[in-house]
Amino acid sequence: MATELSPALREQIENTIRGLTIDAVAAAGIGHLGAAMGLARPVFQLWDRHLRFDPQDPDWPLRDRFVLSGGHASMLLYSLLHLFGFELPLEEIKNFRKLGSMTPGHPEYGDTPGVEVTTGPLGQGLANAVGMAIAGRATRSRYGVGDEGPGQHVVVAVAGDGDMMEGISYEASSLAGHLGLGNLIVLYDDNQVTIDGPTDISFSENVRGRFEAQEWHVQEIDGEDVDAFDVAFAAARAEAGRPSLLITRTVIGHGSPNWAGLSKAHGGPFKDGEDRLTKENLGIPLEPTFHVAPEVRTYMDERGKAKTQARRKADVAFEAWRGSHPERFAAWKAARERSLPEDFEARLLEGFEGETNATRVHSGAVIQRLFEAAPIWLGGSADLAGSNNTTIKDAGFVGQGEDPFAGANLHYGVREHAMGAITNGIALDGTFLPFSGTFLVFSDYMRPSLRLAALMGIPSTFVFTHDSIFVGEDGPTHQPVEHVDALRLIPGLTVFRPADGIEVAMAWAYRARNATGPVALALSRQKVAALKREAPFEPRDVWKGGYIVREPEAGLDVILVASGSEVALASEAASMLGTEGIRARVVSIPSAELFAAQDDAYQDSVVPDGVPVVAVEAGTGEGLRRWVGRRGLVHGMKSFGKSASYQALEEHFGFTAPKLVEAVRQHLNR
Repeated sequence: MATELSPALREQIENTIRGLTIDAVAAAGIGHLGAAMGLARPVFQLWDRHLRFDPQDPDWPLRDRFVLSGGHASMLLYSLLHLFGFELPLEEIKNFRKLGSMTPGHPEYGDTPGVEVTTGPLGQGLANAVGMAIAGRATRSRYGVGDEGPGQHVVVAVAGDGDMMEGISYEASSLAGHLGLGNLIVLYDDNQVTIDGPTDISFSENVRGRFEAQEWHVQEIDGEDVDAFDVAFAAARAEAGRPSLLITRTVIGHGSPNWAGLSKAHGGPFKDGEDRLTKENLGIPLEPTFHVAPEVRTYMDERGKAKTQARRKADVAFEAWRGSHPERFAAWKAARERSLPEDFEARLLEGFEGETNATRVHSGAVIQRLFEAAPIWLGGSADLAGSNNTTIKDAGFVGQGEDPFAGANLHYGVREHAMGAITNGIALDGTFLPFSGTFLVFSDYMRPSLRLAALMGIPSTFVFTHDSIFVGEDGPTHQPVEHVDALRLIPGLTVFRPADGIEVAMAWAYRARNATGPVALALSRQKVAALKREAPFEPRDVWKGGYIVREPEAGLDVILVASGSEVALASEAASMLGTEGIRARVVSIPSAELFAAQDDAYQDSVVPDGVPVVAVEAGTGEGLRRWVGRRGLVHGMKSFGKSASYQALEEHFGFTAPKLVEAVRQHLNR
């Protein structure tokens, strides 16, 4: 017979969450108490009565998704994961914030079973949830049939005042309302407190009015009223055509006699005996610490098993759908497994040999072939699709048509910040390979999302076009100079700056073949001559990150190392140098990260010690300096650009073959 959840037992469970939070923060000597304590009641009710998940299989594809956008409240999530029976033992709670523990200060995707996304930078989690919801609706449209099959789940995010203040939340919630994401529910923890004091010192907007204006379904409830929460959540889940916001009034540091409702309750640990006073006030035993009462453990064990049993029933229904729709199941399975045809690379490479064009145009052609070969892609651009060449032809647009989520293209609008985080949310769902596009100079707007994609190791793809000063007449505000190098500094982000169609195709193939870690492509606006590869070459050499393009007949005086549009320039300069008796090797480095990952023997074979090296890049070029050395020359930008035609800029900044030859000659004292 199942244990009844009486009001007294409910309160005991909620106070167990609060007690674990107090003790974990005290043991660590640092952490955040207030939000976890204030949210214990509504979020426990959410998990206990409304969310669908299986503690024995955290990655079950049909589960509801839970995003704790305010990652500082991590002890709330860790407590729930432990109590519901996920693989998170009490010892890990005791090791909160310790080196190597499964309970870092903010939830980290991949470190802790049941954590759906890395959160901490406020607003990111909410925007990730929008991406997850888009992926869920797209999954339902592409593979499901009505209410059967995958994609029936909801995405629930818990967000606080800080999330609401960050600009990314405006962008993300605006798009979510526009698309009518009825599978997205945001619980807004309206505790009216920030670190510096009450929210009214800096925040006085009408949040309800804001979200209603963005076409959200909005309700307001008292976080301590469980019955009201159940009614409101059921209404939100039933709302098919709009995302829902539950404005939930809570008290930060709930139960603390002297800290509750105050800004100092945000962080911890408690001081001056407030931990003892709070435990006494809530009826939590002072000893032992990290106490979970037997009756709490019994109830939570039962509920964890009940969740697993409910999963089995859902799987029975899923198997019935599979039997009725084998083709849809096969397509869904292929998407989840990233299945690619055997001739995948050959399809992408076809026709690029000798073709002169902008690498952004090459990329557009490859994207089309990607979708035709494996329709597992979902992406778009921040109102620059025609310039970024990201549109998949004849694949429909999300938000349009009889089935608004059947399309493969997304119009993000002018929302670069949210676009990056939404792309990550789509990747985290696990069904589609997502991509997004904008000008390289605007990668600065997306940097937090790029960094988090790398931190999580997820397969997001970021297409950045107009990759150098050769943007031209739009001038220095739109001409990236330091941006490629800035991207190269992000650990775990693989940056490709391809030189021609073959390198573009293989960069995309690398993305498709490698399902972990984000990829950024920096692509030219201007046409680039196809490389004449005069040294032995196989297309997969691109995946080595660097390879020899041109080799002198005998001897070696200098090595010209370049990326992107400057590889063709280096080849032209090498030919001119040869007529002057200067023997030059040309090396293309489409990806500095992949080249650096090769063993020393390979790197030395391409860029050996003892030979002068000149790096050529129409940006700062410092990311190539590791192969140039302290005494080498980086022929790059030392300033911002200018407003002029790209041909005029080539001449002005020294990116013509004669001027490069002169720079090399001076460097060699020849």
